[in-house]
Amino acid sequence: MYKALYVYFIGFFFIVISSYSQAPEPNSTHEKWEYVLEGSGDVLQIGLPVIAGLTTIIKKDWEGTKQFALSYGTGFIVTHSLKKIIRKERPEGRNLFDAFPSGHTTSAFSGASFIQRRYGWKYGKWAYLGAAIVGVSRMKGPDGWHDKWDVLAGAAVGIGSTYLFTSPYMQKHVDIAFSASNKSYVFGFKYKF
Repeated sequence: MYKALYVYFIGFFFIVISSYSQAPEPNSTHEKWEYVLEGSGDVLQIGLPVIAGLTTIIKKDWEGTKQFALSYGTGFIVTHSLKKIIRKERPEGRNLFDAFPSGHTTSAFSGASFIQRRYGWKYGKWAYLGAAIVGVSRMKGPDGWHDKWDVLAGAAVGIGSTYLFTSPYMQKHVDIAFSASNKSYVFGFKYKF
């Protein structure tokens, strides 16, 4: 479990580093915090799924690896299909028609919901906090790429695809032991709730 914490720490470290590298343009009307928020969202939308995938590998949870690949892949396909089908214009008159749903938010919530669904709320709550930061960054960053409906739809696709394919991680609950020596036999059974 400490290895998983190490992975989360590394992810947080990269978020902090990338946030400080964002700087406003010289004649910008936006403040530095907006660039920090957007930069953090850009990193977290990749960092959360990477942390989810690495956690399955560190724990040697190969069933979890398969479930994560299916859920993340489904979220990706659904999001980009909806973008092509719906063709909603991005805010601020950019003349781009791929706003709905937010891909950054789908990615972040896919990673966060996988961590929560597979390994529990102990880690999931922090992952969801990171995913929420991504959603806010898509609306409040200097570029304002999405509105609240784009972000909510992205979160719904990410969480929904996870819940379609992911089951909670079941550690070994039953231990059976047997020992024999000098006409003595010992049989042990342990069940962990």
